[in-house]
Amino acid sequence: MDFSEKVVLVTGGSRGIGAATVKVITSSGGSVVVHYGSNQDAAEKLRSDIGHDSCHLVRADLGDAGAASGLWSDALQWKGKIDVVVNNAGVFLTEDRTGPDEAWRELWLRTLQINLISAADLSREAINHWLHAKVGGSIVNVASRAAFRGDSPDHWSYAASKGAMVSLTKTLARAYSGNGIYTYGVAPGFVLTDMAQSEFDHDPTLRQRLINEIPYGEIAPAEEIANAICFFASGLATHATGQTLDVNGASYVR
Repeated sequence: MDFSEKVVLVTGGSRGIGAATVKVITSSGGSVVVHYGSNQDAAEKLRSDIGHDSCHLVRADLGDAGAASGLWSDALQWKGKIDVVVNNAGVFLTEDRTGPDEAWRELWLRTLQINLISAADLSREAINHWLHAKVGGSIVNVASRAAFRGDSPDHWSYAASKGAMVSLTKTLARAYSGNGIYTYGVAPGFVLTDMAQSEFDHDPTLRQRLINEIPYGEIAPAEEIANAICFFASGLATHATGQTLDVNGASYVR
């Protein structure tokens, strides 16, 4: 994969799948705008490891309505263009079905705002810009296995948001592929990230219980999800626009 001369915006880029994606792109000659929400230390360490010439940091709270517009504007100022948007930022919040109505609604609204609406807002900014400039571009949406098989009884909103992300991917591909704007999805299952590792440290039995659900026999490293994202982002498979690629170790096969 060759990202020479390309500028990529990765949301949620300071850790996990996002950080792994940033490293693949920059190691392949690209420049990356790394969005982060609150973990400034992780973002600055990533930039230090990669180098300031190839990595630019932008902070935005995607839980705030309208934050995507400011994020796009700030990202665009760095190099004067964005060729690819990777909508990776997301939250996995645990719901209490029997709890107070207000708490239930607040959790749903936050999940949808971060996982879905901010991605739609950012995609809108990108598509409007690309159409006005008469240039092409690519969007890669990070969905989830939950989009297709659902999730646990405590994660209705997460599964719903990721299912909608897949539908958004199809809609954008059908609408704008004729303009050279290609949209893809990647749907991971369980992924070995720092966040996951902290859960394993808290519950020593969790890792094996998750592995028992995966025919492959291992939890996917973040680098494998990043490779799938970057394959689409690289422009090597434009005719796959609208497709969502499963990366889950055969734990769910469509």
